[in-house]
Amino acid sequence: MPHGPLLQEITCGTMIAMIRHLDWVNRYVAGQQDRVWHEMRQLGSRVREPAFAAEAQAVCDEMARRARSNIETLVARLREQGYRFHQNDDDQTPTEPYTPPDPKAEELLHWLEQRLGPLPMVLSSWIRIVGDVWLVGTHPQWPNSAAADPLVLELAGSRYPNSDIREYFAEEIEAWQEDQDEPFLLPVAPDHFHKDNVSGGGPYGIILPDASADAHFVGEARMPLVAYLNWTFRHGGFPRPTADQAQWQVIRQLRKDLHRL
Repeated sequence: MPHGPLLQEITCGTMIAMIRHLDWVNRYVAGQQDRVWHEMRQLGSRVREPAFAAEAQAVCDEMARRARSNIETLVARLREQGYRFHQNDDDQTPTEPYTPPDPKAEELLHWLEQRLGPLPMVLSSWIRIVGDVWLVGTHPQWPNSAAADPLVLELAGSRYPNSDIREYFAEEIEAWQEDQDEPFLLPVAPDHFHKDNVSGGGPYGIILPDASADAHFVGEARMPLVAYLNWTFRHGGFPRPTADQAQWQVIRQLRKDLHRL
């Protein structure tokens, strides 16, 4: 009976052979999202192998299309409710909450890969298909809505057409290279304190390099990026509880019929 490394090799080979015949895209669309993500995460960097890569990327792209639809729905509903989208500054400077990716998305992806190595497949999908989202603002029936950790993901730099997000990322990479005790964290959002214009901790981010399908998101806790997004959308884009009963009334209206990723 095989044992040790040989048994591990056989077990891994058996798992790969089984997964190879699983129809990820169709199963994902049919409602088996959790199971599909579990199987792809189990593969780690092996998801890049020819037997899996195309199907895995297709799932990530479908996830991004659903996320984009959710964001567009949330923005439209919030506007209907009189929500003011603004920066996290004292003046509450008005801002656009969502900007689709610009034509330089592929160029940004290539630039990041050159400097940091492989990017998670979901990161590629988000930058190419979704763009940037910023739901910080103030709701007329819920004045402390900015304290609820509203969804922010700024990966593509599309919200800032007059500047290049690569300059910001380059500064972060340079600072990290001087002291590489920890993995590089690509900053993608202010923490929940800064979103509410209060001094807080470090930014939310994604750990790179990573050749997996899903990304490692670092926020209030570490979790897969897709798990974070599903958690956020289940709460209408505002996942952190506040002491205002109006929050639950607003969220019930916002989260209705949003896609599961």
